[in-house]
Formats: sequence, structure tokens, C-alpha cells
Amino acid sequence: MNEHSPGAAFETGAVSHAGRVRSHNEDNLVVRPEHGLWAVADGMGGHQNGAMASATVAASLSAIGPAGSAAELLDRLERGVIEANAELRRKIREHDGATMGATLAVLLAHGRHFACVWCGDSRIYLVRGNRITQVSRDHTEAQDMIERGLLTVEEARTWPRRHVITRAIGVHDRPELEIDHGELEGGDVFVLCSDGLTDHVRDEEILRAAVSGGAQAASDALLALTLERGATDNVTVIVVRYHHDGGTEKTRWVPNMRQRRSDAP
Repeated sequence: MNEHSPGAAFETGAVSHAGRVRSHNEDNLVVRPEHGLWAVADGMGGHQNGAMASATVAASLSAIGPAGSAAELLDRLERGVIEANAELRRKIREHDGATMGATLAVLLAHGRHFACVWCGDSRIYLVRGNRITQVSRDHTEAQDMIERGLLTVEEARTWPRRHVITRAIGVHDRPELEIDHGELEGGDVFVLCSDGLTDHVRDEEILRAAVSGGAQAASDALLALTLERGATDNVTVIVVRYHHDGGTEKTRWVPNMRQRRSDAP
């Protein structure tokens, strides 16, 4: 269990695996509960370029230190993503325009509040009580087709272009991030993951793992289930459980370049 601020504690579990098919792991993760930051980055562009891209993003976020307010933490995250994006754009030019980028899913926590920030199809779930909510929205062609009524959710699971993403860090000169935020409640569990998990594991199975035990046990169980089903991609999972024992700190997330969704999932 990792202490973050007076009256609050976060239990964290994390795991990353190359899977059953790929020889290299292009995923990276960041676990900084003492700073209120957790992140999953999934590289794209082949095993060398993909690993380099996700490592670049993870390194930039790992350098984010403690913040005095929610707005400062969000601002530091944004600067870190912009710096990583610029570094990837430079590397792409050096490699004659080679494909290189990374999806990103981030959980921020400050006081009694959280913010979820993402780009691409790595996901963030919130388990509250016995209900699971996908906080993030996939930035994929498949999700766009679902929202236009051209595909059902079940059809999208096997659609040939289901892995084509519409946003990623490093793809454009300026990254496009999306944000959602809300107030933490005791017992909340967040699950951050690359699409290597959700290709094989359904939301209700993520829910069962999240409520059945500790954060590391849940991470291990989800990895084991993915491996059992073939694990055709790299898989990374972070599980964060929030415990609260009092305190009334107020905080506010201030949007800047980010696209804002609802105030709560």
C-alpha cells in the first residue's frame, strides 16, 4: 500500500508481459503513487520503434515530480506529453519518416479527486461498488463506426480494422489528449490496460478480478486469463485501489489543451 496524501492511500498492482506470440514487449508503464500518477503506454511501429516510442513517453512521465495542486499535476503531465511527442517527432525525422508512436492511458489523483487522460486505445476503467465503467473512449476507427451506428460492439471485436487507431502520441506535431474527472470514493478501483488485455478479456471479467482481491492479485489474474486465451499482443495492466479515511481537501482540474468530457464517469 502506497501513501499519497493525508487521509488517502493507494494500493497498486502492476504487470507487463510480451504475450504468447510476440518476442518483444512494446508496452511500458509508470507507477508513481507517491506523486498520484499511473500510466500505460503501448508502442506502435514495429518492435524496435514501438518499444522506443512507449519508452520515450514513459521516461518523460516518470520525471514528473510531486505537485502542489491538481492543476499543477495536470499541467506537468501535459508538458511531459508534449515533450515526449516532440522527441518522437524528432526521432521520426531521423528515421526517414518511420512509423513510430504510442497510445497512452493515465490516472492522476490529488486530494479527493481523480483525472483520467488518454490518447489512443489503451483503456481506463473505474470499478465502483459492483459496477464497471469504461472511463476512456477508444480513439479507433472501430469506435467511430460504432458511434455512427455502422458496427455493433460485438461486430467491432472481430472487424478487420479494429486495431486502427485515430490518435497516438508522436503521430502529429501536437498531441490530442482527452480527459475525464471526478471525485474519489473509498473502495474505488481503477484498471489501466493496453489493448492486449481487452482483445481477450471482457469488461465483466475485469470487474470480477478487480473486486475479488488485492490490486496485485487482480493484475496477476487478468494477465493469467489473457495468457490462457493466447495473448496475441503485449499485455500491460495496472490496478489502483483507493482507500480513504477522512479529510476534506478540495481540488480542481483545469482544462487547457485537453478535450473535456463529463465531470464524473
